[in-house]
Amino acid sequence: MSHQYAGPNYGFPNMNTTEESRVTTATQNKVLYTAKAHTTGGREGGASRTSDGRLDVKFSIPGGPGNGTNPEQLLAVGWSACFTSAIKIVAATMKVRPPNDLAVDAEVDLCSGSDGYSLQARLNVSLPGLEREVAQAIVDGAHHTCPYSKALRGNIEIVTNLV
Repeated sequence: MSHQYAGPNYGFPNMNTTEESRVTTATQNKVLYTAKAHTTGGREGGASRTSDGRLDVKFSIPGGPGNGTNPEQLLAVGWSACFTSAIKIVAATMKVRPPNDLAVDAEVDLCSGSDGYSLQARLNVSLPGLEREVAQAIVDGAHHTCPYSKALRGNIEIVTNLV
């Protein structure tokens, strides 16, 4: 399933960041965990560190000098890890044992167009040993279960591939 980005322009007219909206959202869902990160300098030579110190990274521009990571790589890593967990949850509800060597390869593209920068992504999922129909049902279910997929679906173009 693929979705075309149709989000707000640079004026961000759809952004609602009032305290009331945050409280309303927070009261509808039980918060299980809150990740906190402090970032300085942005993607060009900046750095970011989580409040617990478990992640401490430097940034560099993709293809440019430096040995830092970039936001697209961080999204790909986090999303693929979350999607793998969603696969396991969906497989369990279907009473299917996921293969030990299941893998998700996430590809996140930074794009530039007439409306500025945007992202698009592909999730390439390997579920060796499962019948294709069963594997596809698991991937589709995971895409509707994974919090990253939920957050991004409808906001960027996403393609899921069973490989």
